[in-house]
Amino acid sequence: MPELTHFRDGLPRMVDVSGKVATAREATAEAWVRLPPEARAALEAGTNPKGDPLTVARLAGLAGCKRTADLITLCHPIPVSGADVRVTLEEAGVYVWARVRTTAPTGVEMEALTAVTVAALNVYDMLKAASKAIEVTGVRLLGKSGGKSGDYAAPPSGGVAAPGTSGEG
Repeated sequence: MPELTHFRDGLPRMVDVSGKVATAREATAEAWVRLPPEARAALEAGTNPKGDPLTVARLAGLAGCKRTADLITLCHPIPVSGADVRVTLEEAGVYVWARVRTTAPTGVEMEALTAVTVAALNVYDMLKAASKAIEVTGVRLLGKSGGKSGDYAAPPSGGVAAPGTSGEG
């Protein structure tokens, strides 16, 4: 069983990364927002008084990515050197995809996962007047590169990839 690095002697701790070398790292993540028919109709009508839900969600995902260490208790604040969040309306609902890059002594998986989660929650917020039955689902890491643990690529889930991506970033 792998060691849980955020616990020592049964107590939570922030892992000391001061001795690790800063290397290029990247992570991609995805999420889905399932829309009941009335929420989809409201989105497609384009009459939301708060603005375009997909554009707002994209901006919120970028902002959330940069605030990850404020939200995830034991996460290190790291310099995000690049982030891309895409929010698209697909047949199955709203697809959210993010890629985050850094050069740091620790990875950006949590930043990518936070980006897609915050973006998806903003879609919910923007459309909740149309339906409270909207579901945020399928939040997962698609892949990561760099760092001591090496590369990771998630197995296919049968989901739809964001336009212009392979689904694995």
